[in-house]
Amino acid sequence: MHGEYKVPGGKLVVVDLDTVDGILRNVRVAGDFFLEPDEAILAIDSALEGAPADTGASALAARIDAALPPGTEMYGLTTEGIGVAVRRALAHATDWTDYDWQLIHEEPQPPALHMALDEVITAEVAAGLRPPTLRVWEWGAPAVVIGSFQSLRNEVDPAAAERHGITVVRRISGGGAMFIEPGNTITYSLSVPDALVSGLSFADSYAYLDDWVLGALGEMGIKAWYQPLNDIATEAGKIAGAAQKRVVGSGEGAVLHHVTMAYDIDADKMLEVLRIGREKLSDKGTKSAKKRVDPLRRQTGLPREVVIERMIDSFRGRYGLSDGKVSDQEMSRARELVAKKFGTREWTARVP
Repeated sequence: MHGEYKVPGGKLVVVDLDTVDGILRNVRVAGDFFLEPDEAILAIDSALEGAPADTGASALAARIDAALPPGTEMYGLTTEGIGVAVRRALAHATDWTDYDWQLIHEEPQPPALHMALDEVITAEVAAGLRPPTLRVWEWGAPAVVIGSFQSLRNEVDPAAAERHGITVVRRISGGGAMFIEPGNTITYSLSVPDALVSGLSFADSYAYLDDWVLGALGEMGIKAWYQPLNDIATEAGKIAGAAQKRVVGSGEGAVLHHVTMAYDIDADKMLEVLRIGREKLSDKGTKSAKKRVDPLRRQTGLPREVVIERMIDSFRGRYGLSDGKVSDQEMSRARELVAKKFGTREWTARVP
């Protein structure tokens, strides 16, 4: 069995192994990481040899920690990352480059239609009817997108939203409210087969699915990192938030992972429309919502269109990416979902 895992912000870990009667055998760990002293790699292999095949990643990491020579130094590598690579080998996980990725980047769409397209496209991937897809959104109107489990009245001031012409929609994933203005926001979705994140915990899958965008930001001069559970941050502040939804299909299933990034932001308007409580701000270690978000425009000095283009080019350079589109059938299904679900008061206010 063969498993690979790129440690977020670090290096690639590769594990090859066999299982005999439910026990790990012939374990070999490799990768482009740095490790001192040399004999530490043998200690890692020995620590994994003989472990029960149902051992979790954290317990595997503990076995390795106990076996490492004193003074071991790891660069671009963690024992937890090795444990994840083992779990991915055992789960027969796939890699990004195993797929023919497709890009959808089309004309602006209404907020409710974007919600529906996420569900439709991910269901198509889950059923094996569409390749893994990167969809870059263009917004047709300003919006507030609330999480699947958020209270509408707790999150949004309806009078302020109406005054500013802002549509409120609810997505199928959890997480917090996102304040959207078309020219100030960059949003993308990844619809991927379950196999790509096999062996990863729910939390680890967030960082794994956005490691590429950290690289793209780095190429634009921004040092960014993943801040668990679902934020992308820099020294200047948060620049993005992510959310996920697992979708079951007639095939193996799929994961929807979507991210909203602040290119620029009207913080005063955001504070009028969103009811951001003190508890949430204290959890983020700040007293002002304005300080929580630091837009990409200020950090890159680049036009929004150029930032998007460079992100797409970075993804294409890593994994390959062909141009695609929403099919007529997918668009028809999405419009039906808007009429029956995403555009209705019943859905938007399902948690009042």
